[in-house]
Amino acid sequence: MQGITIAIDGYSATGKSTLARDLADKLGYVFLDTGSMYRAVTLYLLNNNIDWTNADALDAALLKISIAFRRLENGKTITLLNGEDVEDAIRTMRISDKVSEVAAISAVRKFLVIKQQQIGKEGGIIMDGRDIGTVVFPNAELKLFVVADFEVRLKRRLEEIKRSGEEISAEQVAANLRKRDKEETERSDSPLVRANDAILFDTSRHTRNSQLEAALEIVGSIL
Repeated sequence: MQGITIAIDGYSATGKSTLARDLADKLGYVFLDTGSMYRAVTLYLLNNNIDWTNADALDAALLKISIAFRRLENGKTITLLNGEDVEDAIRTMRISDKVSEVAAISAVRKFLVIKQQQIGKEGGIIMDGRDIGTVVFPNAELKLFVVADFEVRLKRRLEEIKRSGEEISAEQVAANLRKRDKEETERSDSPLVRANDAILFDTSRHTRNSQLEAALEIVGSIL
């Protein structure tokens, strides 16, 4: 039986990508991390000194970008930008500082939404991002909107960055999270908003295992 489409949206550092990845592993679904796609575009633009406020320069750059995902033997999924593994590079604060700005550009969103819809049209997919349940897959059979307390999000993002070997203060990370929240909820094109039929899913007091179990219960109720 063809699987359903599961859309997971929410704020940065709420654990939605981890939840989406774990759910996909458990259900045997395809996992697509749309945040990685926006980060990869941001990396390409920065590395090639592209002025993304210049529409012509941006359109020309997007034509040169290819994004794919590869699942490794250890189960980890890595992001490929034009065939190169950029998984670590897209997780740095250099990218975090600019990704919301790039993601707010209509041309970038249209470019990636088309790719996301092409990948997900067959079902059996879990996609996470900011506008999956409202724009990319408004007819998804299951939508989750993931939230978490700010201090929990701050701790999680600090741990993620430190694992990459980057030194950064809690104050810098907190400022970045607040900046991204503002940009993502206030942008004119596809802002972060809970879809009317999305289930609110708070991960603040969940462990990785318990949030997976809770999500599986919700999935089981509609399968």
